[in-house]
Amino acid sequence: MFIEVTNESGRAFLERGISGPVTMLNLLRFRSEADYSAFPDLAPEEPITGRRAYDLYVAHTLPFLTAAGGSLTFAGTGGDYLIGPMDERWDVVMLVRYPSVQAFMGMTDNRAYLAGIGHRTAALEDSRLLPIDESDLRWT
Repeated sequence: MFIEVTNESGRAFLERGISGPVTMLNLLRFRSEADYSAFPDLAPEEPITGRRAYDLYVAHTLPFLTAAGGSLTFAGTGGDYLIGPMDERWDVVMLVRYPSVQAFMGMTDNRAYLAGIGHRTAALEDSRLLPIDESDLRWT
């Protein structure tokens, strides 16, 4: 299960030295019921699904994303792989674009943004986050 950035992965991301826009590929698998045990102050009065908890996270995050110059460029329903491990599935796939690594880091260090991160944690059973350097390849 992968939910949070580790010190090692965070360091490796910064050491890549991405100098232009960066797009984050998000693969998300939701809990059937959101787990707010680590963030009881954010817990709704009644239990909700992981998907609904993630909707709360997105609603909380979008203003911070916009203020950072970023955008949600794609979101769609996932499923099982056509090519890949048959025992993995992803409920949602998203692409989130930031104008720079600094813009991404600034948003993720914002205390007001971090106040709602518990919805994300409560929602997710597993996830992947792959930073994509847009400057690397130009095939067109």
